[in-house]
Amino acid sequence: MSDTLPDRLSIDPASPYYNEALLTRGIGIRFKGVEKNNVEEYCVSEGWVRVSVGKTVDRKGRPLTMKLQGGVEPYFRDPPPAEG
Repeated sequence: MSDTLPDRLSIDPASPYYNEALLTRGIGIRFKGVEKNNVEEYCVSEGWVRVSVGKTVDRKGRPLTMKLQGGVEPYFRDPPPAEG
């Protein structure tokens, strides 16, 4: 697995930007220099994150989200697994 993160990533399995292997490894997001724990999707090149709004859900059970503009810095939370 590569140590580079994609430009865009989503935690929604129905999204074309979903990547289970990367999400299992653990990804952190810094938005405008502040650690965010409620990010549903991000895009580095366009400079936005989509965050969940409280515990509110839509009629299909998905969390309601809000798109925020600004600097996005994704990173791996854990070091890569040791090979061998």
